[in-house]
Amino acid sequence: MQAICIRFFAKEGNKHAHRPLHEWLFEQARELGIPGGTAYRAAAGYGRHGMQQDSFFELAGKLPESIEFVADESQIAALLARISAAGLKLVYVTHAVHIGVTGTD
Repeated sequence: MQAICIRFFAKEGNKHAHRPLHEWLFEQARELGIPGGTAYRAAAGYGRHGMQQDSFFELAGKLPESIEFVADESQIAALLARISAAGLKLVYVTHAVHIGVTGTD
């Protein structure tokens, strides 16, 4: 099955509507019928706000985070529309993917 993967880039600890950003995005995705999503906490990253790196002394909430969903094109478009309507400005990338399950014909 062909689908679209979208990955949002944020900072760990970002909030929207008094909730962690990834939780808010997961809720929106569920409401749109997107079957699942994943949030990844990075060990290190750099961008317009400089270098961020995990270390023994670093407090939580400052590292890069990415939130990813795979769904059909119309669901991804609907998710982007909701994010825009909420006034969020998130950096994202999309790419076409093929979904399959191993061990099936």
